[in-house]
Amino acid sequence: MEPEPLPGPAPDRTHRVGTSDGLTLVVHAWDARATDPGTGPGAHPVLLHHGFSASALVEWPRTGLVHALLTAGRRVLALDARGHGGSDKPHDPARYGEARMAADVVDVLDALDVPVVDLVGYSMGSVVSLLVASAHPGRVHRLAVGGVGAGIVEVGGVDTRALPATRLAEALRSPDPEAITDPLVRGFREFAEQTGNDLLALAAQADAVHAAPLALDRITAPTLVLAGDADPLAERPEVLAGAVPGARLQRVRGDHGQALLDPGFAASITGFLDR
Repeated sequence: MEPEPLPGPAPDRTHRVGTSDGLTLVVHAWDARATDPGTGPGAHPVLLHHGFSASALVEWPRTGLVHALLTAGRRVLALDARGHGGSDKPHDPARYGEARMAADVVDVLDALDVPVVDLVGYSMGSVVSLLVASAHPGRVHRLAVGGVGAGIVEVGGVDTRALPATRLAEALRSPDPEAITDPLVRGFREFAEQTGNDLLALAAQADAVHAAPLALDRITAPTLVLAGDADPLAERPEVLAGAVPGARLQRVRGDHGQALLDPGFAASITGFLDR
């Protein structure tokens, strides 16, 4: 079931894109109000990649980022990652992992004839975005990642020291959510239920979470790292910013969920992309 979208501008159209391994992904587009980009900072579409257990319509419109980008005349694309939103949801962990999702991003860009993009990710979506930017530097003009910190460098992905992947997968498969004692893990289970996601598909992604070194030194796009000042999954974001050539760091207020809603979140990204 596709969760009800939270308040924000509705997409102008929805694309269905086939992946190289046979799944179908949903990609929402806000482009009816886009202005002629010319060759300036706004010449490239903006692609948004949400975090774990969210979806494009659950995550992005409520932050104010879509509205801000549309006001700036930008074309905005936001995909539902495999296992999320309206995209296909296999239950086999072999069909998941952020590296596979990075390949999905390239499939989406190819299908929609987008050679170069400004790429924005949050949490799981940040891992995906960093993988895309490191493996395909010519396709990412500017990069903004949020909800991640030192874990990217020290663990190789979302910080599983704060959110153990095995514990998360077990919680998503548990028949008794009241038995989940870890508050962060329980919060993800509750959010997944509230947004109407497929718990077994999410558990499969948790089983396949990326935990290997990222080639951050290969990233050539100007990069913004955003982190909430109370986010346990984005501790010491300066470690990540220091590992990406030329990256800048911006802190906003809030924990992992609240940081998305801080007014500085959308403002920082919009200002960065318009440079």
